[in-house]
Amino acid sequence: MSVSTDPTPLTPAADTSAGPGAEFWFDPMCPWAWMSSRWMTEVEKVRGVNVTWSVMSLAVLNEGRDLDADYRDFLDRAWGPVRVVVAAREAHGDEVVKPLYDAMGERIHHRGERDVDAVIAGALADVGLPADLAEAATSEAHDDALRASHERAMELVGDEVGTPVVAVDDVAFFGPVVTPAPKGEAAGRLWDGCVLVAGTEGFYELKRTRTRGPIFDVEG
Repeated sequence: MSVSTDPTPLTPAADTSAGPGAEFWFDPMCPWAWMSSRWMTEVEKVRGVNVTWSVMSLAVLNEGRDLDADYRDFLDRAWGPVRVVVAAREAHGDEVVKPLYDAMGERIHHRGERDVDAVIAGALADVGLPADLAEAATSEAHDDALRASHERAMELVGDEVGTPVVAVDDVAFFGPVVTPAPKGEAAGRLWDGCVLVAGTEGFYELKRTRTRGPIFDVEG
């Protein structure tokens, strides 16, 4: 399949027939986005929200910034997984994005796998996608589409945030940054609160110092 230069495949219209539509932007390498994605998966269940899963990129977000060597190395490795997600979507449709993200996240964040090439190969095999999609990890062929998806998120929330970004109707926000990921009705209440405060005219920030890192549930 030829590479599309049209960003449309990365901007699917959410099917709201089952409930309100939302869009969730993630980078597979970001642990906090992973935590929020587990919460968003619960929200789908308890609030009937129909989520479109889209990509953004920590590597793109931090281009041109003065960063320490360790984080720069992390960002260099972060290109691969997100590029592969974009390539998979363009070749096989929107429905492969969330399963592939789940498979990557399970390996990166739950199993602690650090070999990005192995993560990509294993995740593609986990969800039954062609192994040759891994070639996208080191190619710039899909970067225009990746950047277009990333920029859509930034246009909604500005460039002083990170990943994830969530949009529902005409409201968008960064986060939430939460650990562990709430489940059941607790996830629903957090969703209600996020939508409420983000939709308040003139509201910009509610924050406190983090005192612990991501607490990952073991899946499967």
